[in-house]
Amino acid sequence: MQLARVVGTVVSTAKDPRLRGRALLVLQPMDPTRQPLGSELVAVDSVGAGMGEEVFFVRGREAALPFRPEVVPTDAAVTGICDHWQSESLQSTAPPIRSARRQRRARKR
Repeated sequence: MQLARVVGTVVSTAKDPRLRGRALLVLQPMDPTRQPLGSELVAVDSVGAGMGEEVFFVRGREAALPFRPEVVPTDAAVTGICDHWQSESLQSTAPPIRSARRQRRARKR
């Protein structure tokens, strides 16, 4: 799974009949610091995501799995909406983690 932000929708007058009734969203993949990562892509929505939301998406063969038992011709699908997330590497206010050995030495002093 990868993270992305929904930056648009696709309107299509003609598409595969198996995609009828399915929303097509334009996604901008993101890195853990929420910076754009690569180019935008179109994904089929399986969860009801909207503009500006941060979502999980999958690529490849797994992208069709959320729609089973129906067969949906897609290689990218939105599989979840992120309510909140943060990267451990961005937490500069967290106290440093001490090894058990360092903790024992600190107690002896």
